[in-house]
Amino acid sequence: MKKGVVTIADVARHAGVSVSTVSYVLSGKRTISASTRARVHASIRALGFHPHAGARSLASNRSSVIALVLPLRQGMHLPVLMQFATAVVTSARSHHHDVLLVTADEGPAGLRRVAAGAMVDGLIVMDVEMDDPRVPTLRQLARPSVLIGLPADSAGLTCVDLDFHRAGAICVDHLADLGHREVALLGAPRVVYERDTGFAHRTRDGFLEAAARRGLVAFTEPCEEDAATVRATVDALLLKHPGLTGFVVHNEAAVAHVQAALPRDTSIVAICPDELAERFSPALSSVQIPAEELGRQAVDLLMTKLNGGEPASLTMLPPHLTVRASSGPH
Repeated sequence: MKKGVVTIADVARHAGVSVSTVSYVLSGKRTISASTRARVHASIRALGFHPHAGARSLASNRSSVIALVLPLRQGMHLPVLMQFATAVVTSARSHHHDVLLVTADEGPAGLRRVAAGAMVDGLIVMDVEMDDPRVPTLRQLARPSVLIGLPADSAGLTCVDLDFHRAGAICVDHLADLGHREVALLGAPRVVYERDTGFAHRTRDGFLEAAARRGLVAFTEPCEEDAATVRATVDALLLKHPGLTGFVVHNEAAVAHVQAALPRDTSIVAICPDELAERFSPALSSVQIPAEELGRQAVDLLMTKLNGGEPASLTMLPPHLTVRASSGPH
């Protein structure tokens, strides 16, 4: 291949298709088979082809921009949210799209505003509630959307998420296998439960169901993020239930305070990013929150919809527990 600017004709020759086929793949104006689309995109990546954004937008009525709707609400842990945002941005760039980050809590009206006109091609929506008021609007929008999260009624939607129900369950199973008979879940801040945020409820449900299945005595408490409130919560639990020996923590911002407040012989399992779990001493047994994988899959699902495909309506990533030094036999 000659050096210099890569043209659409170069891509066509490399992929073994016509120039018009490459144009249709880029514009989405005509249905192209999945195998041909994949071959064209592989050639685009191999050659480093960068179609002129303005020309592509005019030709296809696309902006080459997707919206990431991530309202910054009370009780949300910003470092983990930024992992999701970074993953979405990085993956979108691999598809030659930019990302508009929408952080205002505008509800359905905000979705309609963002989707109006030619501002964005599609939307990725986060912080999904069980009965999310945005869901009816998402079903009606002309722009395609993907949710990172799972509402109670996901009919007509495309959703991707960690299986938080199973995540809560495998934490209990791990502690039960170690011989612990009384366990507690220190979950998200109270305001997160009051909003009926999906991941928090699913984790708690999975925790309680697994505890009942294994015959364990189980307790759950919302967990705030400041050290004084965490210590007061832990002290009250241990005073009322002195047989507690195993704790599951589902609040990244509170993990350090929980570990400091608990007796040394207590076992702790966290649901948090691996890099956070490995930072503590002793390192925390944990279920990884796969922010990078969830962000990548959300973008891939949205691109499939933008290209006329019909992706799976529900993608649930299985949780994986890594055993470290913070959990041991009762």
